[in-house]
Amino acid sequence: MIRWIAIAVLAVGVAGTAAWGYKEHQEKNAILIQAENTYQRSFHELTYNVDLMHDKIGTAIAMNSRERLSPQLAEIWRLTSEALSNVGQLPLTLLPFNKTEEFLSNIGDFTYRTAIRDLEKDPLSDDEVKTLENLYQQAGDIKDELRQVQHTAMENNLRWMDVQLALATEDEQADNTIIDGFKTVEKKVEGFSESNVDSSIIGTSSANHKYENVSGNKLSESKVVQYSQDLFNIKNDKNITVTKTGEGADIPLYSVSYNEGNKSAYLDVTEKGGHPITLLVDRPVGEKKLSLNDGYKIAEKYIQEHDFESMILLDSSEFDNVGMYSFIYDQDGVRVFSDAIEVKVALDNGDILGLTANNYFMNHHERELPKPKLTMEDAREFVNPNVEIQEEFLAVIDNDLGEEVLTYEYLGLLGNDTYRIFINAMDGTEEKVEKLNGKEINYAGIS
Repeated sequence: MIRWIAIAVLAVGVAGTAAWGYKEHQEKNAILIQAENTYQRSFHELTYNVDLMHDKIGTAIAMNSRERLSPQLAEIWRLTSEALSNVGQLPLTLLPFNKTEEFLSNIGDFTYRTAIRDLEKDPLSDDEVKTLENLYQQAGDIKDELRQVQHTAMENNLRWMDVQLALATEDEQADNTIIDGFKTVEKKVEGFSESNVDSSIIGTSSANHKYENVSGNKLSESKVVQYSQDLFNIKNDKNITVTKTGEGADIPLYSVSYNEGNKSAYLDVTEKGGHPITLLVDRPVGEKKLSLNDGYKIAEKYIQEHDFESMILLDSSEFDNVGMYSFIYDQDGVRVFSDAIEVKVALDNGDILGLTANNYFMNHHERELPKPKLTMEDAREFVNPNVEIQEEFLAVIDNDLGEEVLTYEYLGLLGNDTYRIFINAMDGTEEKVEKLNGKEINYAGIS
């Protein structure tokens, strides 16, 4: 009897130890996953900010008005600050990366000092313009290297926790693809000249909008689950989680998440009317079988089925066999940029992989559009004369104060780059200049 009691006590002890060990293992895994997610987010944001910073510098070079240049330089300064913050959150403390951080700081210092001075009385000198051109070229080199690292990391499912371990242990046998990529970035920056300093802060503001275009009957949670299954292209609701926004939210939403195997998805949909606000589906995309134009037709059909009417394609691009399409609202021939939608389509089978319709639901309404005081030809005179204009439209955009203004939109070429320039249709003010992305580089083909 005593022996059986001892065996029972021992069994309970072993079970308890196993349970404790399992709980410790689960908690450790949760911490590791959280750290990995933080590293992934910081790296992707770093890549995005450097990419955007490169475009903003190019835009500043193309600008013709001093009123627009100061806010543009301030925006570049903000992006460099965010990029430095992203670098600080990566596990690179043991990896020399000071030259790249110094380069980002120099861009920030230059744009800050330039933007805070009165550019009407003290415009950019020839040397400062040359500095901007140098920064544009150098930022482009860094952008390309970071995109190469990003592509390799995503293609091979590399983990940042492995990077941290390799750096901490100085393990030369570990897969250091990410480390090697950052060393390449650092080496390239060392080759840059020291002419990156010489002379940012007029902030922009935007109105706090409320959702204006949400209508329809309330959706039940079961309807949302069914809708999500169709959208995620899955057969059952086994791994679907649904949560609802609490009291005080701008608009009641259902947030739906799904995770199984190598596929995950996230959806925000309004309770009223079941309008999709945000959709993100993450899965491996196979060999391309559809053209970019085929994807456009799928995206167009999708937004029409969800009652987004009178939307026209603004631009499209392709990356890693995924088509990305931006749509804006067309009101009687006037392009309304505030009412924007973005759709991503998998070009292997036509699945919808992404949707962003937040701006549309915050801004969309029928507008009373004023009659322009300037003609298209008159407004063209306010465009930088070095820009070769290819297309022109009448458009509504938000200015720096968050106010909608009627403009003439000009698409033009400056050197090898394409720009979208907005001139106020009432007084000729250069409201905004945007550098448009060219053809995506096939990073898979770079050795």
